[in-house]
Amino acid sequence: MKRVAVIGGGQNGEHDVSLASAASVAAALDVTAYDVVALTIESNGTWRDRGGRPIGLSGAACVLRSCDVVFPVVHGPRGEDGTLAALCELAGLPYVGSGVGAGALAMDKWATKLVANALGIATAPGHLVTRATAAHERWTHPVVVKPVAAGSSLGVSLVAESDALPAALDAALALDTRALVEDVVLGREIDVAVLRRADGSLFVPPALEIVTDGLFDHEQKYGGHADFRVPAPLGGVDAKALLDAAAATYDALSCSGVARVDFFLTDDGPVLNEVNTVPGMTEHSQVPRMFAAAGMSYADLLDELVRGAL
Repeated sequence: MKRVAVIGGGQNGEHDVSLASAASVAAALDVTAYDVVALTIESNGTWRDRGGRPIGLSGAACVLRSCDVVFPVVHGPRGEDGTLAALCELAGLPYVGSGVGAGALAMDKWATKLVANALGIATAPGHLVTRATAAHERWTHPVVVKPVAAGSSLGVSLVAESDALPAALDAALALDTRALVEDVVLGREIDVAVLRRADGSLFVPPALEIVTDGLFDHEQKYGGHADFRVPAPLGGVDAKALLDAAAATYDALSCSGVARVDFFLTDDGPVLNEVNTVPGMTEHSQVPRMFAAAGMSYADLLDELVRGAL
């Protein structure tokens, strides 16, 4: 029986979301095949064992070294950005998901745009703003302001008038040293999941559409009001364009395991929004829903990820 360490929590605004994902993963892993060891990183950085006892990083390292594989489910900075992958690499432990470089690149929305543009994949026109340059930023048309490296739509604002721009920049820069100011893209919100199977092949299940009135913000994501439609109603041309763009982006970033690639589908084709290398992983999150639509159960998806890591 393989021993699997499932890590949840983290030191960022997605802490509670990560706890839900990790608890769901730990509960769904096949108990006949895996001995699951839960570890939690508190918001203050304290590591706790499955009994809730504080054990510190050194104690966590001892637990991790007793495991065959690590399943990190920490979303956002100090987790998804390659941090936990680096810890596993240094400890010589196999782990589920993308490596250090892929996690860092995908977490950086500006770097992801550069990679996509080099592939010929459209992204929203935009530019970087820092605390030093924010005072000189001028509003000329509706824009979306977001932190460069954050998730769960935290710090994201739709700015429809000039008076709202300073507050939007403050909100984004409170979570990161850089903010991204992008033109508003009018299109359908489509998510595509990409999985590298244990045999090395790529599997892309049916896409999912998020039907929303306005900005798909943190409240809509986690308030129980999101309208997810899977399979997304797509024509053959659009479906192929989205699949090809998602797979090309996944490969160019050197992703592993499963990633969620988010697009706007416009009249001119797909526009890449962002890439999530540690997407939400409760059974009702977008990624498991897409694989369920392809006939792969939640437990089978988790098993595929663990076997791929091993």
